[in-house]
Formats: sequence, structure tokens, C-alpha cells
Amino acid sequence: MSPRQLHLNLFIYPGGHHEAAWRYHGSDPDRLLDIRYYQDLARRAEAAAFDAVFFADGPSLADNVRYASRFRLEPLTWLSALAAATERIGLIGTASTTYTEPYNLARAFASLDHISRGRAGWNIVTTAAPQAAANFGLDAHPVHAERYDRAHEYLEVITRLWDSWEDEALVADPASGLFADTDRIHPIEHRGRHFSVRGPLNLPRSPQGWPVLVQAGSSDDGRAFAGRYAEAVFTAHQTLASAQEFYADIKRRAAAHGRNPDHVLILPGISPFIGSTEAEARALHDEFNELTQPEYSLDLLHRLLGVRLTTADLDSPVPRHLIDTTGERANASRFQVVLGIIEREKPTVRQLLHRLAGARGHRVVTGTPESIADQIQQWFEEGAADGFNVMPPWLTGGFDVFADEVVPILRRRGLFRTSYTGTTLREHYGLPRPTSVFASRDAEDAPVPTLTRSA
Repeated sequence: MSPRQLHLNLFIYPGGHHEAAWRYHGSDPDRLLDIRYYQDLARRAEAAAFDAVFFADGPSLADNVRYASRFRLEPLTWLSALAAATERIGLIGTASTTYTEPYNLARAFASLDHISRGRAGWNIVTTAAPQAAANFGLDAHPVHAERYDRAHEYLEVITRLWDSWEDEALVADPASGLFADTDRIHPIEHRGRHFSVRGPLNLPRSPQGWPVLVQAGSSDDGRAFAGRYAEAVFTAHQTLASAQEFYADIKRRAAAHGRNPDHVLILPGISPFIGSTEAEARALHDEFNELTQPEYSLDLLHRLLGVRLTTADLDSPVPRHLIDTTGERANASRFQVVLGIIEREKPTVRQLLHRLAGARGHRVVTGTPESIADQIQQWFEEGAADGFNVMPPWLTGGFDVFADEVVPILRRRGLFRTSYTGTTLREHYGLPRPTSVFASRDAEDAPVPTLTRSA
């Protein structure tokens, strides 16, 4: 059996993951709307044999765009442009089950999978931002449980749509004149609480069958959803023990659904500040933190915790007693991460803001390439991660130093590939291609099956 190896994604955030990245002298904020900038990043990640590039998104403008690069290009358009500029690297984009419809999204991701020849991945989110509701004609943002109820039905619908053409349905035989075997193209006839969709999809089954299903929520509802559906889970953890608990829990939940736990990859975020010495790395991190703007940071803290503080509070302890842990906000996984930092470390407001500035609650590490590789190896070998979403503090330099200095160390230790062995994202991740639920039934008479998947 081949030794287990790391999976690495490049998580591209406009300008970089530190909130002050756009102000750093090594950044290039004038290129944030230039697709060639992102194509170049994707090619650099492909040259390093990364599994995928990962792109986050949300269906509303962030309130704090005044102080940071918080706008987004539309992910499916963006990824299609990257597909044309690359050959092997996976392409993962975020789309909300709360603010999209399954038929349209099924078409979009199937199209991306065809265009890229099997490299698409969908990061499934239910959307936490309440301001999104007003963009879609809603008076209020659906509550957490309602969003996940819709998400479960959404997955039932969209996976059936991807399955609605059997693999053999497209014939394209000029001699016989048969283009498509319509006995192998199936309506899904879904009638549910949230959706009514007849189907079938209006294009053939894509190279991967389905895009890889990625999920990013770590609340109780998010964990249950991941155990049932996710093939890769993007998560945030500050400590090895927390990551180990999450890793074991998701694998256990997957097994309880009859799935192979090895086919559910756990990929925490890591944002590395790298220097030739530990002191140099810390100085680089401090340089970024000195560029932060308190107005931006305090607004982020308010959105995460619901506590409104001012610049007069910066050097006071974070007021734990003001944080409500009983409301809707407390269900969010990032809330729990930040609350854990406060309870564990007892920081001042300024110290907490600097912690969050690096990657919004994901783990920020500082050190030499060797020490960064040591930490990655420890989490990988001690049951905390199957790989990482690499979140460079700034771009493109923050990624270049990781690819040039850390990746070679991981390769020398036998932990990461030297080149691709497959062509699809499923092959990079070691995931099976799902079999269509319609593949073994007669088109005319059999009932529409329910979604029961065993990886």
C-alpha cells in the first residue's frame, strides 16, 4: 500500500488572508479584478502539484469593505477562467444552498466539470451573513436549523440531477444516427418541502459524476451534514487537541452512515508567516499587525461575537461576561473558535484582534520553513488533519515562499507528491467516482431512488 500523503489546497483570498494584506508593500491590490493575476496564482499552485485552488464567496457585500478587500468575483465564472489556464489542478468554489436553486447550480457545476475535464469541487455553505436576505426578497435571514434543513433537501435534488443522465446516455453514433439514449435519461420528479424539480438535467453526466462535495461548517448541524455528505471538510482549529476531536468525530459520523471514513478528508486552514529565523518570522507577522485598522477589526469582532467595543477598549481584557452564548450566533463554528481563544488565553482586545487579523479564526503559524513543516507533519500524523487549506497572509509572495521553502521539505519527508498521478480532483484526493442512482434500473418502470451513498 502506498504511504498516506498530504492534500494541499491553495485558498485564494483577494490580496491575501491577513486583513491588512492589501496595504503590505509586497501586495498588488491594483490586480484584484484582473483574471490574469488569479490565473498566474493557479498555475503556480499547479506547478507545486497542489490538489486544488479554493475560492470562498458570499451573496452579499461585507459591511467592512471600507477598510479591506472584501469584494468577490463570481466563483463559477472565475473558476472557468482558471480552468482554461491550467491542466491538472482542482477547482473548488463556494455556493450557498440558502440563496441558490439546485437546478441552476447543478448546471453550473456540471458545466465546470466538463470544461475542466473533471476538476470541479463545490464548497457547500448555508450562508451565515444575515444581510444576504435583503438581496433575495426575504424579510429575514433563515435561522440556522432551517438553513440546514433546506441544505439536506438541496443535496437530495442536486445529486439526482447530476445522476439523471447515466454514463452511457450520450451515444453520438453517426452510423446509427443515435445521439442520446433517452431510456438512460431520467426525470427526478422531486417534490419536497423546499423544492419541486422535475428534471432531468439538460446536459450529460460530467467526468467526475459529481463535483467533489466540500463543506465548511463545524457546528453540530454542520458536523452532521459533513458526516452524511462531505468528501472534504474545511475547518478552523487553534489547537491540536481540538483538531483531533473534530477529525475523529467526522470520521465516526461518516462511518455511521455506512461511508468509508478515508473518503472524507479533513483539511484545516493554516496561514503561515515564514522567515529564515523564528525572529524574522515574528517580525514579519508584527509588521502586518501594525498595518491593521482598529475600526475594521472591531467590526469583525462585533459580527463574530455580537459585542460592540471601541478603540478605548483595545488594551483592556476581552469582556467575556458580555458575550451571549445562548443566541443564534452561538451556533456558528467560528464563534466557538473565537470564544475558545478568549477563554483559553485571556487576551486583551488588541491581542485578540491581532489573532483574528491573520486569518479570521484559522490557525496562524510563524516560523522557519522547517518548523512550519514540523507542525504540518505533527497534525497530519497525529490524527488532526488529512491535509491543509494553505491561506497565505499576502499574495503572491506569501504563497511563493511556502511553495519554494516548505513544500520541498514535505517532499523530502515523503509526505507530499512530487507530481500529479491523476487528472481529476477525485483522483488527487483519492476519492471514488459515484455511481448514478439510475444506472441499474429500467427507465420506465422503476421508482425514483432515494439518496443513500456509500463511499
